[in-house]
Amino acid sequence: MVRPRFEVDEDIRRAHTPAASLYCDAKVYDAQKKSVFSRTWHYFSHAFGLDEPGKARPVTLLPGCLDEPLLLVRDAQADLHCLSNVCTHRGNLIVDGEWTLDSLRCGYHGRRFHLDGTFAFMPGFEEAEKFPSEKDYLPRIPIAAWRGLVFASLAPAVGADEVVARVEQRVAGTRYGEWTFEPEAGYDLEIEANWVLCCENGLEGLHTPHIHSPFSGRSILPSPRTELWEHGALQTDPGSEGDPVFDLPEGHPDRGERIAAYHFWLFPATFLTIYPWGLALHALQPAGQRRTRVCFRSFAAATELRPPGTLEALRRTAEEDAVVIRSVQQGVESRLYRGGRYSPASEKCVHHFHRLLAGWMAGGRGAR
Repeated sequence: MVRPRFEVDEDIRRAHTPAASLYCDAKVYDAQKKSVFSRTWHYFSHAFGLDEPGKARPVTLLPGCLDEPLLLVRDAQADLHCLSNVCTHRGNLIVDGEWTLDSLRCGYHGRRFHLDGTFAFMPGFEEAEKFPSEKDYLPRIPIAAWRGLVFASLAPAVGADEVVARVEQRVAGTRYGEWTFEPEAGYDLEIEANWVLCCENGLEGLHTPHIHSPFSGRSILPSPRTELWEHGALQTDPGSEGDPVFDLPEGHPDRGERIAAYHFWLFPATFLTIYPWGLALHALQPAGQRRTRVCFRSFAAATELRPPGTLEALRRTAEEDAVVIRSVQQGVESRLYRGGRYSPASEKCVHHFHRLLAGWMAGGRGAR
């Protein structure tokens, strides 16, 4: 099969945006499942609530895209594992809810597994030869638990520590990365649009004064500093007058600067915004060629520093973005749409995203 691909000029001043097929062609989306989503890291759960041995939580990795049924489980030695949630006998799903268990038992034929996924017992197999073998173990999936967030990848092309290194650099040695999960603040938002359009929207602020009413009439200014690297991007935000800002310790790379928020994007589709009050996470989950699920999760570090109405404002902003993204999906499906150009001042991150995506779709792991 010919691998769908596209190219973006490395010079943003000359570059043209991708053709509409990137957002509208089902074959492109299907190819991305193998070339991008199966090889990259995705936020898919959190470790909060899984502290005790035996705690287990079923999670589907990218439902509507990879659709991989997985199981997060803490074994008796307190190690966290990510296992296939599919029985190695006849394929039944093993765990259907969050439980505290001493072993994993399939309810179809009674096959049991230890909490690390190794085979334990199966009735009726006494005469089977060379049984059990490692094929009877539950497959383990690579995961990375970073400050309570759990990332997974089916076949990672890079190490998770590489992906989060820039984020860790900003929170290490500070009090701002010690957060707790706020379950009541989370929500999922379905958008009838391709995931690439949703990602583009999150990577630029050019639309902000036109779409979000609190910013109406403000001048459009690029981030005071934008950092681009192989696995994502960072945009710093000085905030408005009166916004809480980071009090950074000696030796911090941003010591002495006014920073109200760090806006991180991790390729392909995880957005982490770190505020003095905590973390706002938006995980984009492709759920079809023309559907994206936005999973918002809030993690608090210092709620006293969170201005009243912050979470409500974040949700309102996401809903306003969803309206315009749906409109863009309709627009790019027009027979007359031919693509556009990038704003060198305000769309550096969008251009960088497209170049990374082109590289991964071509089978590599970087800009193309």
